[in-house]
Amino acid sequence: MVGLDRSKPYDVVGLGLNAVDYLCVVPHFPRFDSKVKMLEFKREAGGQVATALVALTRWGLATSYIGKVGEDELGRYTWQELKKEGVDITHLKVAPGATSQFAFIMVDRQTGERTIVWHRDEKTDLTPQEVSRSAVTAGRVLHLDGHEIDAAIQAARWAREEGIPVVLDIDAIHPKTAELIRAADFLIGDRNFPTAFTGNPDREAALREIASLGPREVAMTLGTEGAMALSIEGVRYRPGYKVKAVDTTGAGDLFHAGFIYGLLQGWGLSERLAFANAVAALKCRQLGGRAGIPTLEEAYRFMGENA
Repeated sequence: MVGLDRSKPYDVVGLGLNAVDYLCVVPHFPRFDSKVKMLEFKREAGGQVATALVALTRWGLATSYIGKVGEDELGRYTWQELKKEGVDITHLKVAPGATSQFAFIMVDRQTGERTIVWHRDEKTDLTPQEVSRSAVTAGRVLHLDGHEIDAAIQAARWAREEGIPVVLDIDAIHPKTAELIRAADFLIGDRNFPTAFTGNPDREAALREIASLGPREVAMTLGTEGAMALSIEGVRYRPGYKVKAVDTTGAGDLFHAGFIYGLLQGWGLSERLAFANAVAALKCRQLGGRAGIPTLEEAYRFMGENA
């Protein structure tokens, strides 16, 4: 079973990206070599693992973040936002002379879909030598995004050795991706990852190929279609929830947060997928990955109204 060791100081430890998002809402995506006026602009802290931890903290769980920022205004903003939310940042590193990761996100007012361009200074990459085993294994669940892959692999192996479930949010492919997957218990990719990683266009077959590497459950998010997952019990599909989308930024991060929350509640796979779909959909009602995080009460009510 998952999460039985309640002696841990944290419910979830996360190791991965943090960033600052500059969100620009436009009436439509501009054509090449054209201009378009912004309708709305906003700056917000983001990042896959960091945003998932913020959601989990708001839902009453104890969380700790492991990562690195630059010694700049963006970095200060990032860690101050995490601290303000109640996420432990004891193990956050600061890289002297480095620029913290940031992204420009263009959001289509008509659909809520977004396009992202980002910059990351290599000096903010977390190395295995900068990660302590005690920090990684201080939680009931370890959440990774796999971008700082050597540190992620080391962390996943430590967690595995101590029986701590590893949840992997994955969308990018790296030469060591298969090695990281072998150390994960629960893998959730975006709609493109399974085929991109395996070369197999058949969704179910691609999930089975990934599962053969070791994870006990392999899932993929499908946007408005919902989510699909494979476990020892077979394939599970949960349709998505319909909302008027303002911005899809952070929807995947919320899906992972919802999935992890369900794990810690002892829910079955179908329940976890349904809750993750719900919180991801509700997030899309507002601009920004964190502004739209729903409360548990909002999520339960929404699910009840759309059962």
